[in-house]
Amino acid sequence: MLLPAPPRTLLLNASLEPLCVVALPRAVTLVMSGKATVLESDGRVLHSEHVVVPLPVVLSLTRYVHVPMRRPLPPTRRTVLQRDDHRCAYCGSHADTVDHVHPRSRGGRHEWGNVVAACRRCNHRKADHLLHEIGWELRWTPSAPRGATAFLHGAAVDEPAWSPYLAA
Repeated sequence: MLLPAPPRTLLLNASLEPLCVVALPRAVTLVMSGKATVLESDGRVLHSEHVVVPLPVVLSLTRYVHVPMRRPLPPTRRTVLQRDDHRCAYCGSHADTVDHVHPRSRGGRHEWGNVVAACRRCNHRKADHLLHEIGWELRWTPSAPRGATAFLHGAAVDEPAWSPYLAA
């Protein structure tokens, strides 16, 4: 049985720090041009008439690339839901939206410490109230994702071979 190719490949700097995730065609191009080497493969190979390349799951650049300081990741709906593992910060059920703990209508800011994942029911019931006004408490304290792999949150779950390289 032929398994589908991995849709993405983890790209590491020459220092083995995670840089980004690239699509399979870009990964093969980096390997073929000598700019990257395959560190992890799933055992399958890609064939051309004259070349055989292991199917890359993790690549490492052959030369170190200086990466300028990354700007903090903004709290978007997707990133907040990923950070909170799609769990409502109020009741713990499946979250499908986000909520401002201190409502924006009352001067709350759109920042990591004030935005949490919420289910529609809790988001609607809370409305523009403060937590102490309705007697609610957060299940955890919201904070910005930390580490160089914050942009890859959840990736280790999707691709187990990446886990050793994403440990921070």
